[in-house]
Amino acid sequence: MPRYALLIEYDGRPFVGWQRQVDQISVQGAIEDALSRLEPREHKIIAAGRTDAGVHARGQVAHCDMEKDWNPFRLSEAVNFHLKPAPVAIRACALVADDWHARFSAIERRYMFRLMTRRAPETLERGQVWRVSSVLDIDKMREGAAHLIGKHDFTTFRSVNCQAQSPVKTMTEITIEPAVGLGGPEVHFRLRAQSFLHNQVRSIVGSLEQVGSGTWEPLRMKRALEARSRAACGTVCPGAGLYLMGVGYHDDPFAHLAER
Repeated sequence: MPRYALLIEYDGRPFVGWQRQVDQISVQGAIEDALSRLEPREHKIIAAGRTDAGVHARGQVAHCDMEKDWNPFRLSEAVNFHLKPAPVAIRACALVADDWHARFSAIERRYMFRLMTRRAPETLERGQVWRVSSVLDIDKMREGAAHLIGKHDFTTFRSVNCQAQSPVKTMTEITIEPAVGLGGPEVHFRLRAQSFLHNQVRSIVGSLEQVGSGTWEPLRMKRALEARSRAACGTVCPGAGLYLMGVGYHDDPFAHLAER
């Protein structure tokens, strides 16, 4: 059975998350149902990572096994047709080796978090950003984030429901930049690592927001990390502002794309 890699974009607002759940609307379920319209049988797709309810993706990657030798472009077009009107799109499709695996072949994941800073409630951007009314000190947040770079035990920034065998992860990048969104000023957090713990990004960003607002000193990020206790974590921000931007591979089936 030929294997295909799928580069996927979705708006997470109507979904319970990536993973298929009984009697619930999920991204995985929407794509598998679309595939079953092309080849009537039960389909099982594997993603690079499972996103939570309300979390979006620009560059999620999954793989599927098909019985027919599909032209990758025609497969993506056919799946997109059957995905309507769900806010999910196959941005690209590529034929890959039989042992290529969307999750286990991945060498990095890249996330972005959008935080809007304005007092008025968001309207056009509702469900796509996290809004706070405080003006945030970006330099202090950068100072706090620097303590998290490298290999650490991230127990403090890990959900109590996390199923990862080890809390030790290597954070290779946290950048924090001001931006201008449709609704006003924003702060964009970009985080990169080989893999992440459940709720790790949302826990880190929520804690950094407390640094930016002046509730925490930057050094408290280091103390929170060293505490290795969930009780030391700051606010866990909502999934609305979180985007899975991309997944990296040694043999990247989408390396030819100018923008991932």
